[in-house]
Amino acid sequence: MRALLFGNSGSGKSTLAQRLAQTHALAHLDLDAIVWEPGQIAVPRAPEAVLASLHAFMDGNDRWVIEGCYGELVEAASGRCTELVFLNPGQETCLAHNRQRPWEPHKYASKAEQDSMLENLQAWVAGYYERDDAWSYAAHRRIFDAFAGAKRELTAPAG
Repeated sequence: MRALLFGNSGSGKSTLAQRLAQTHALAHLDLDAIVWEPGQIAVPRAPEAVLASLHAFMDGNDRWVIEGCYGELVEAASGRCTELVFLNPGQETCLAHNRQRPWEPHKYASKAEQDSMLENLQAWVAGYYERDDAWSYAAHRRIFDAFAGAKRELTAPAG
């Protein structure tokens, strides 16, 4: 199994990815771990370094689950997945999930630091259906609709 999960922040990607990783003994990659400079908030790594990390993960693991909102990386990995999963539970669910999100120590030094970013995150999430960037609903919809392999769109929370 090589599952590729994508959708808005708060859509349930991490929850589903962790469940799949545990149930099926899959290597797990949260794309946030390769997109941002380690130990820094919202400082992007060079795009070529990100792609190299993505390919190294896929090359180094026969069975995996990858999750994230980054349309360009989803497209880069889609040719190697056995199933594409678009998590699209709606804006209100995503906003609620973000308000309930436990501390993510792999992303933030403290819960207080994570909470200080919530207002910006919520504004970004709320714009998902209006934006037209690589991390928007429009981009995710295009990726999903164009994918010819096995795919699912989940419109209910994956919890």
